[in-house]
Amino acid sequence: MLLELFVVFFKLGAFTIGGGIAMIPILRTAMVEDKKWFTDDEMVDIIAICQGLPGVIAVNMATYVGFRKRGFLGSLVATFGVILPSFVTILVIANCLDAIGGSGIIMGVMAALRAAAAGLVAVSVWQVGCKAVNGPWSAAAAAASFVLIDAFKINVALVVLAFLAIGVVIGIKKEGTDGDL
Repeated sequence: MLLELFVVFFKLGAFTIGGGIAMIPILRTAMVEDKKWFTDDEMVDIIAICQGLPGVIAVNMATYVGFRKRGFLGSLVATFGVILPSFVTILVIANCLDAIGGSGIIMGVMAALRAAAAGLVAVSVWQVGCKAVNGPWSAAAAAASFVLIDAFKINVALVVLAFLAIGVVIGIKKEGTDGDL
């Protein structure tokens, strides 16, 4: 299982362009459909937990999934697997960029990679949104979060903390009314 964790997260780290959010559709396919380690609902929870934590979501997700599957050692192996490809790639690019940075080919490659990354982020938003927004409360919360962050430039951490507090209040009310809220 440790080798499997390493390989899964190494592949994710090696082939996901655009950062952690772009990794979500690929991670979902690997964890829910291929490996059947989690359900769709569990994946949405994992994404929410890892997005709400400080740090890079890809590393947070690797650490969390690794821990859930194989404990502390699993978290180390999965985290190392997801970080290693980027680490090696950055070292190679840093050594070569000065020589090839102004190349028209490189500029074209970068433009194509940015477009692909935007598409992956859009798929992530759609997949998570379809699972997470499942009623009037979650739709209003998603819309309010978007407006607070984008239009009013409220710090993301503050928005997350505010909705965390609202969720706690709702959870307390649900327990007090035997789940009839």
